[in-house]
Amino acid sequence: MQLSQGQIHADQALLQLGQRLRADGYRFTCVTPATHARNNARPGAEQAHNVRDVFGWSRPFAPSLVSADELALLHSAQVVEQQAELLRSKVRWSNLDELLLVHSAYPTEASDAVFFGPDSYRFAQVIGDHLQRSPEPVQHAVDIGCGAGIGALLIAQAAPHAQVSAVDINPLALRYTAINAALAGLSNVSVEPSDLLQGLTGSFDLIVANPPYMLDTQQRQYRHGGAALGAELSMRIIEQACQRLSLGGTLLLYTGVAIVEGRDALLQAARQRLAGPRWSWLYQELDPDVFGEQLLEPGYEQVERIAAVALRVTRIG
Repeated sequence: MQLSQGQIHADQALLQLGQRLRADGYRFTCVTPATHARNNARPGAEQAHNVRDVFGWSRPFAPSLVSADELALLHSAQVVEQQAELLRSKVRWSNLDELLLVHSAYPTEASDAVFFGPDSYRFAQVIGDHLQRSPEPVQHAVDIGCGAGIGALLIAQAAPHAQVSAVDINPLALRYTAINAALAGLSNVSVEPSDLLQGLTGSFDLIVANPPYMLDTQQRQYRHGGAALGAELSMRIIEQACQRLSLGGTLLLYTGVAIVEGRDALLQAARQRLAGPRWSWLYQELDPDVFGEQLLEPGYEQVERIAAVALRVTRIG
């Protein structure tokens, strides 16, 4: 991925800001957009009162609230904007265990917004459970639609000798993933632009993905999963991953499914694609009801609920 000198300078400043926050003991757990909105709507939350308000809750802040060094880094990174007499950070910083990750500020309205939230924590759990159970060492892995880079970073941490690719169609996601990998001290993560696996060659012994799974009228990259009530992208990932898994290799897909009259269209598609002796697979519903507010959106009139699911596919033949 080629960056301009201006982008390189900005990303170095953002990395330094992350190092500063981590050294100061900063911690924040990212919540759903609905929960974020409720917190920010409370009396007294109109303006930031501390660093967590600035970099976690995305609240406007007085320039004097942060240190001169932090303010300079925000400007150098080009991630601060003016709001009347106040300023506002265009990025958030959130923790996943000991990882500190940069991602887009709330609300994530831009078409190239980089998402991190509760789905990311569940995705991390799916990867962690697999890595703990699997006796096979990981040599070549890829995180499809990497976003903030969670999948790639967790694999790179657990398998320091593995070659781990983080791919996305969103240049900003690739930049943030590279910053997050550098902040974590990981040198075995490479970031590459790719539409799913189309830009990569070779086979993989571990493929992970946490794709968008909503119908989004704005078609934002981090949120819009395409047709079939947002399941199109997940189905494409299953198809491409099955073609690129090495013998003994595994796909871990964490996603969401719109359930209509008790029917799970993604499960039905998986049964059809994975029939036969080449595949061992397990499909689990991890949470029966996530993002209930989405049911008020156009296209969801017949949807009963949205379920968070995980699919594990291993090529055995």
